[in-house]
Amino acid sequence: MTYIQPIDLKETPLYYAYRRTSTCADQFEGTFHAHQGVEILLVHEGRGTLILGGVHYEVGPGCICVFQPYQLHHVQMELSKEKPFVRSIVHYEPSSYDAYLTPWPALQAFFRHLHKGKLATCVWQEPELESVAGMLMDLEERCLGLSKDRRMEEVSLFLVAFFRALKPLWEKHHQAAKPEELRKPHQAERMMEWLDRHYREPLRLERMSRDLHLSTYHLSHLFKACTGSSITDYLTAKRMQQAVLLLQSTDMAVARMAEEIGMTSASHFCKVFKDHYGMTPHRYRKQWSEQPLGRKTGRL
Repeated sequence: MTYIQPIDLKETPLYYAYRRTSTCADQFEGTFHAHQGVEILLVHEGRGTLILGGVHYEVGPGCICVFQPYQLHHVQMELSKEKPFVRSIVHYEPSSYDAYLTPWPALQAFFRHLHKGKLATCVWQEPELESVAGMLMDLEERCLGLSKDRRMEEVSLFLVAFFRALKPLWEKHHQAAKPEELRKPHQAERMMEWLDRHYREPLRLERMSRDLHLSTYHLSHLFKACTGSSITDYLTAKRMQQAVLLLQSTDMAVARMAEEIGMTSASHFCKVFKDHYGMTPHRYRKQWSEQPLGRKTGRL
């Protein structure tokens, strides 16, 4: 069986798990599959084989595996109560968090390399695995009971710290990548990149179709099949994320902000924002401005 695992773009676009344990096939069914975003797998216990791009890798305790968007892979583990498969997982949509790393160009370049670069290898043995895996336990505790907007804040702060910790571990095992060494993107990624460039404009599928050399029918159906979301829903989620950044970093009027993110009606923008975050843009900005300064570190 082969399938693509999408990310729910209407929720916080990150999935994580700390020390998830499987002891039998009912709890872990290894299948060939791919992900909409990037998955980073940290193996604490268990042994098996990873099949990726026709290459077999031995997987065991201390392994870190990076799976790029839409990269087909298959993890086969030896499972029993005596030999469980224990792993931690970080699975995120890169486009949702790229802007949060803008203040740190070297860190942002590493973040982009993991999903856009042509990686020499995606699996390596790491003695310091627990130093990065433990950050997931802290995130899990901090996110308990938080509203969606506060979870997004915690997740964004976590990713900055996580990639800051992961970067030197990666560099110990990999040579620095050349800027031109990029992998060929999946068609769904090309669509998302197009939308990321044009989200400030009214959506015109005919123009998108012409630019990407795909029929409008193929655009809509392929995007839905690969992401689990419609093009319109993705665009709305993108605009709301940009609105949050503007509310946090500027004093721009709400009407002007609506135009800036491609929504000509301020009242419609306020309604959509409230549907997403449970409060109006004015309330969100007030709540953000009232937070202690230390809570805002690392945000735009």
